[in-house]
Amino acid sequence: MKSLNGKELAGFVKERQAHQVRSLKTRPKLLIIRDNENPIIQKYVDLKIRYGEDIGVIVTDYLAKDTEDIKSQILSANSDPTVDGIIIQLPLTDKSMTEELCNLIAPTKDVDGLGQNAAFDSATATAINWLLAGYDIKLDHQKIALVGRGKLVGAPLYRMFTNSGFDVALFHHGSDLTKLNQYDIIITATGVPGLIVNSMVKPGAVLVDAGTASEKGVIKGDLAPEVRERQDLSAITPTIGGVGPLTVSCLFDHVIAAHQTNNQADTQS
Repeated sequence: MKSLNGKELAGFVKERQAHQVRSLKTRPKLLIIRDNENPIIQKYVDLKIRYGEDIGVIVTDYLAKDTEDIKSQILSANSDPTVDGIIIQLPLTDKSMTEELCNLIAPTKDVDGLGQNAAFDSATATAINWLLAGYDIKLDHQKIALVGRGKLVGAPLYRMFTNSGFDVALFHHGSDLTKLNQYDIIITATGVPGLIVNSMVKPGAVLVDAGTASEKGVIKGDLAPEVRERQDLSAITPTIGGVGPLTVSCLFDHVIAAHQTNNQADTQS
């Protein structure tokens, strides 16, 4: 059984990015905006700050007071030529504002790819594509199930896979998850710990767990522990180091690309 280790693949991407940034005259800059100090959010913000330091990208973390403060920061950064990328670290305290705020980010700076007119694809969805390709998981002639239709994973990945002509079904709240055992590849991102149990997974399946939730300070995925104990699967993401590391890599790929587009002459001769 393959372990879909995104951390390993991210190491190669990171090395290439560091070389790219060293070739620039000025350093790319990413602004992270959040409105709370949830432990999971703090963890991912810290990861991005460290990643930026490692490859030479400036990362600024801004803790907003409220929704109006977020709007103000986005509009200010949209017009700031030194800011190449803007992301809102989700989830927000008021989740109903997510779409409006993401759409407020300038499309060319929307490096998470969550706005309606974003110039970039979703970073997490793209990372899953990278992960599957990196481990030679073929998607054609396979039945693919996406569990969850959120902005970060399910919705953009469904759009990507559909546009590529793959056989993909979208499961969401209210769907009959027992039917998942008819699928060859299951990609789940609901944030409901232990949602996917053994009876939903057929032998030989490929499982990608992109769900994250916190239980008593412990980060957990959508797959039940019993599923991870199975030996009859084709491939599975590890509990830690699956999709996450590649999502961060993809995000910084977008930041570097945005910087290069915004600074056409910003390369050393």
